[in-house]
Amino acid sequence: MIDGRNCWARRKIMAQAQGLGRRYLKAFFKGFFVAVPVTVTFLDRVACVARVEGASMQPSLNPGGRQASDVVLLNHWSIRNYDVQRGDIVSLVSPRNPEQKIIKRVIALEGDIIKTIGYKKKYVKVPHGHIWVEGDHHGHSFDSNAFGPVSLGLLHARATHILWPPQRWQKLQPMLPPERKPLQREQE
Repeated sequence: MIDGRNCWARRKIMAQAQGLGRRYLKAFFKGFFVAVPVTVTFLDRVACVARVEGASMQPSLNPGGRQASDVVLLNHWSIRNYDVQRGDIVSLVSPRNPEQKIIKRVIALEGDIIKTIGYKKKYVKVPHGHIWVEGDHHGHSFDSNAFGPVSLGLLHARATHILWPPQRWQKLQPMLPPERKPLQREQE
């Protein structure tokens, strides 16, 4: 009889442990299936981080060249209404390769007339629904001087902060080089 009670007690403890394990597993999967869509939505609609590669935005980004890549915060929410200004650093889908995202500075907005650097026309009036983007390191940048005005629909995000390396932590302020200001601006 003593053996039977011990066996019954062991079975009861095992059943309780299995029930507890199932509850924890169930709670984990419930949390997982809520957290994943929320995280994906946040990264797609609000903000994400990205590593900047290349020399096209030097000296603003990656001033050390290949030694270190800046990591920036990309704010998707701030451009949801295509509200950008001259001097903003933006991420956009490359007009030549839709698989690739590029990061450039907004030089001119729709209606502005801009003097180009090596584009097929010396002067361009930026059409409605477009912007003119350039890298800060002219000659090392694949930008509007190569492919022309960019549709606002290709905008991905605005770069707002440098997050890495720690010695470069800073908020990115809109800054338009004086020599790249539009020649004529549409009435604002």
